[in-house]
Amino acid sequence: MEDFSPSDLKTILHSKRANMYYLEYCRVMQKDGRVLYLTEAKHENQYFNIPIANTTVLLLGNGTSITQAAMRMLAQAGVLVGFCGGGSTPLHMSCEVEWFTPQSEYRPTEYLHGWLKFWFDDEQRLAAAKTFQQARIQFLEKVWNKDRELKLEGFDFNNDAIQTALSTFNKRTGDAKKQSDLLLTEAQLTKVLYKFAANNTDIKDFTRQHQSTDKANDFLNHGNYLAYGLAASCLWVLGIPHGFAVLHGKTRRGALVFDVADLVKDALVLPWAFICAKENATEQEFRQQVLRAFTDHKALDFMFETVKQVALQHYTAEAIEAQNL
Repeated sequence: MEDFSPSDLKTILHSKRANMYYLEYCRVMQKDGRVLYLTEAKHENQYFNIPIANTTVLLLGNGTSITQAAMRMLAQAGVLVGFCGGGSTPLHMSCEVEWFTPQSEYRPTEYLHGWLKFWFDDEQRLAAAKTFQQARIQFLEKVWNKDRELKLEGFDFNNDAIQTALSTFNKRTGDAKKQSDLLLTEAQLTKVLYKFAANNTDIKDFTRQHQSTDKANDFLNHGNYLAYGLAASCLWVLGIPHGFAVLHGKTRRGALVFDVADLVKDALVLPWAFICAKENATEQEFRQQVLRAFTDHKALDFMFETVKQVALQHYTAEAIEAQNL
């Protein structure tokens, strides 16, 4: 450990990291310069390595504990840690859907400066919210047109019902005069997507209930929290506090985390929640499917690209270069 340096663990950019872990009934510890988790078996204990240099988020569920030494190594590697209930929901040890975040004094400043440059102007903040909504639909189109598995399950972006809903969504988004208008338009589109997904997977009488115990709702909750983990990681790396939301700030805790997570939820979490519910999948199977979809479609990359684009929209190339000097 004498030669250990935090910089050695940051060779993989957060946007390119491949792993997000949910652990339960185990003990996370540091051993021989690595972070491991220990599970108890009947005849012997088993150790499993966590590749922290390639990990974005670690969620600790029921029956878990973690040592101080392990937390130190995770912090040095820039891994966000959250304590949660079974199946990754709800978050317990969090403050307004924030996480146990590593020390942050050396994060970049240009993105926060760019964000604040427009955030205090109501019209510019509304324009940023519209950009997020447009990016959300662009990602939905890209994923549903590209993913063969989703196409085989009937999730066709060119479906008449989807196109009609999107046409209305785009018009109302363009006409919106305040954030509440955008929130109403967003809710109406989401309702259509839920109905389309339920009909497509033959799930009868579906209604969105956050406290429900049916599989479709459980998987939606589960997948959404995984998306929140990626969003929180994106914002931490870029140095933008969660409170500076462009859409959810006045109605939801977590604020900007929800805005960023919404970029990928409709495209990836929603369809797989219904497909896995139809197939009576387990929580672990659903989680593996969603995490694979996040990786295959570069969801975290897309979050970074969108947030950086919005943050730096009012900066010239010369100003950005000067900030990086």
